[in-house]
Amino acid sequence: MQLTGNTILITGGGSGIGASLAERFANEGNKVIICGRRENALAEAARRIPGLVTHAVDLAERAGREELSRWIREQHPETNVLINNAGVQNWMDISDDDFAERADQELAINVQAPVHLSHLMLKHPALTTIINVSSGLAFVPLVRVPVYCATKAFLHSFTLSLRELCRARNVEVIELIPPALNTDLGGKGLHDFAPPVAGFIDAVFEQLAQGKLAATYGFTEAMNNAGQEVFAPIFQRMNHPQDAKR
Repeated sequence: MQLTGNTILITGGGSGIGASLAERFANEGNKVIICGRRENALAEAARRIPGLVTHAVDLAERAGREELSRWIREQHPETNVLINNAGVQNWMDISDDDFAERADQELAINVQAPVHLSHLMLKHPALTTIINVSSGLAFVPLVRVPVYCATKAFLHSFTLSLRELCRARNVEVIELIPPALNTDLGGKGLHDFAPPVAGFIDAVFEQLAQGKLAATYGFTEAMNNAGQEVFAPIFQRMNHPQDAKR
């Protein structure tokens, strides 16, 4: 994709990877629109990033996604890039009383929203690029976030199919595959051990400039190209570290 001169819609753009992508794309000479549920996060991002456009919406609701599509068509019809970044990560056990309720939340934001928004935005004549943000956990699950991992595996698979389905339309479909990064995903402090987002953003933009359709960072490069001979020992280390040390 071209890295400048776009009008870009980023879901979940108020914090984490979405906010960092918004800032970098704005600095590269793009018009950037972010949306999300938390108006305070949107306002803080707008204060930090000159020219940023914000729109409050609940992407967990079908009506919210449809309203967002109408608003883009009416107010920003030149929007040519959709970045499906919004995500929810719940640390939970299947025996938790609220497991099903929290799983529904993850499925709505992490699966239904990007699928529905991709469908809606493909009806906009200006659209040239869809970018889906998956995860290294799409390949090897961390069992403490079981539904999140499954949703990212879905998004990875959906992205591969969507790329082929959009080829005849001349719409490029790109996947960003981050590892764990130092964000508040899942809750404050849970990812303090992880590398900063800035390194991932730098790597993503370098790979986008090279025309890559899957942008990886650190160990997710190996995971994106690997088979079970790589996945199995990583699963063991992630989920049974006490046995892996033996």
